[in-house]
Amino acid sequence: MSTDAAPNGEDVPQIEVTEDAAEQALSLLDSEGLDHSVAGLRLFVQQGGCAGLSYGMRFDDEPESDDTIFTHYGLRVFVDPASMNYIEGSVVDYETGLQGAGFHVENPNVVSECGCGESFRT
Repeated sequence: MSTDAAPNGEDVPQIEVTEDAAEQALSLLDSEGLDHSVAGLRLFVQQGGCAGLSYGMRFDDEPESDDTIFTHYGLRVFVDPASMNYIEGSVVDYETGLQGAGFHVENPNVVSECGCGESFRT
């Protein structure tokens, strides 16, 4: 599925990626020897953490047949249908700071997070 429009004419749920996050992910894809035109970053939600759900990210060689695929600044992002229910409207960013550097998901669906910010509830 693409990010254009759903078959019924409704807008497809969106996931945004900042330019910094895309640049970092593309650099990591390069270091893994993966082809940007096929491979991408998988963003998913899994059970775990003290608040019940946590984010997961990994590189996949290609999308699954039921994934929604987003492309931002040359980075392909794959999201499975179950995860989309929890992270629709999110923004993936790359942050640097005193606590270290890494990817961060800003999710408008979160109603509470654990103290460390690693898990959430919707």
